[in-house]
Amino acid sequence: MNLPAHLLSWQLLAALLLNGFIQCVLIGAYAARLAGALSGRVATSISLFNLFVTVSRMASFFYTPILGSLSDRAALAVGTLRPPAVTAFEWQLRSIVFAGTVGAALGTVLLPTFLMLFLRGIATFERTRSVPKALLRLLLPRTGFAIARTIAKLPSASSLRRLSPRHVPKDLLFFNVVVTGVYAIGVIAAAYASVLDPTAARTALLSSGLINGIAMISYTLIVDPGSAIITDEAVRGQRPVDDVKALVVYLSLTTLAGMLLSQLVLTPAALVIAFGAHLLAGR
Repeated sequence: MNLPAHLLSWQLLAALLLNGFIQCVLIGAYAARLAGALSGRVATSISLFNLFVTVSRMASFFYTPILGSLSDRAALAVGTLRPPAVTAFEWQLRSIVFAGTVGAALGTVLLPTFLMLFLRGIATFERTRSVPKALLRLLLPRTGFAIARTIAKLPSASSLRRLSPRHVPKDLLFFNVVVTGVYAIGVIAAAYASVLDPTAARTALLSSGLINGIAMISYTLIVDPGSAIITDEAVRGQRPVDDVKALVVYLSLTTLAGMLLSQLVLTPAALVIAFGAHLLAGR
């Protein structure tokens, strides 16, 4: 089977890199909770956490239109070469999801580095009282050397095994898997649905906001408050800080599990979105 010529393009490469970066930053943001517990500056760490999330959202503003351009190209090819075009587009989408999984895995490995950056950012912000100044100080050469040292001293498997999930709520971890699985493919499944049913393409694409909105609301209602309680209890001395370390590690691992799960549900999700878009469009 000959795949379409646009299978490999700069748009695909850009989408791969952007999704990997977005997922890496989102995983790194988990370290803000541990930084707040270690420093006792929970409010400041939350502010820096929001900064990281905002950076990832800004990257998404570029990522989403690029994904739309890939779906437009696939839709044009579908008319004359439907099976190969759809297969090629699915390959592209699964590659983008996989790139996000790799980014999340990299973010998990670099959690000590993110933790160091958050701790330095909190200390610098308290001295300068300015986020831009704090960010500029993180660009100093000595910060680069500190980053290199943390990467060279990545945690061993034995040290990770000492972090027991016993005191981390299992329902919190379960919902993190589900929410991550949905959020990871919200836009991607909608783009796939727009190619599966070109007559309702715009309806399918615009439904991605609803899907991601439901995932974010679920995270805000279930995962985020549960994580905040554990962090606050550690700051008040009601539980050991190791519980927050375990929370951060297992949230990262369940995020990875959710992204792997998203590969399995990509096609069913796209079919459901295409069906719903078809009904809404009245076709």
